[in-house]
Formats: sequence, C-alpha cells, structure tokens
Amino acid sequence: MLQAIKNLLGMGPKVDFKSLIKSGAIIVDVRTKGEYAGGHIKGSLNIPLDQLSANLNKLDKGKTIITCCASGMRSANAKGILKSKGYQEVHNGGGWHSLQSKMR
Repeated sequence: MLQAIKNLLGMGPKVDFKSLIKSGAIIVDVRTKGEYAGGHIKGSLNIPLDQLSANLNKLDKGKTIITCCASGMRSANAKGILKSKGYQEVHNGGGWHSLQSKMR
C-alpha cells in the first residue's frame, strides 16, 4: 500500500525521463492556463487538471505520457485519472521545473 502511494506521487522507482522523451513521450502540464503562460517545458501540452477528463481525446493511449504541474500533487492526480481511463504508460514527472532539469 505504501509503495502504491509512493508510485502515485512519483516517488517510486527512478524513471529516466530523458530517455522517455527521446522515445516520443508526451508531457502533459496540468496547471492552469495562466500558470502555463508564466513558463513551461517547450513542447508540452497544457490540459488543466479540471479539464483533463473532457480532453482525453487529445491523448493517444498508445503513447507514454508524463504529467507535470507546479509541485507534483496535481500531476499525481492526473496520473491516477489517466490510469483509471486505460492509459498504460503514465509517469508523474512532478513539478515542471524539476522535470525540466531531469531532461537535460
């Protein structure tokens, strides 16, 4: 149970985000439009968390998806939503600043 919670929050086994991106992973930033406009990872897709369920048609279930937000909490929620909707390869990238540094 504890490991499941850690995995959901992105504290599970180390993920090589740089390799995932090179392999075609999609970054979904679930912050608000205003937060996203203030700075984001180049090439990321902005779908605010409260609009995620209504915009699943924008995401390919066959692609690896990395969620991010400001701190990692909303991205953890987004990961849970996507997993519950049948998306298989979903990773919580945590805060977008942190994720960006992991991609270098």
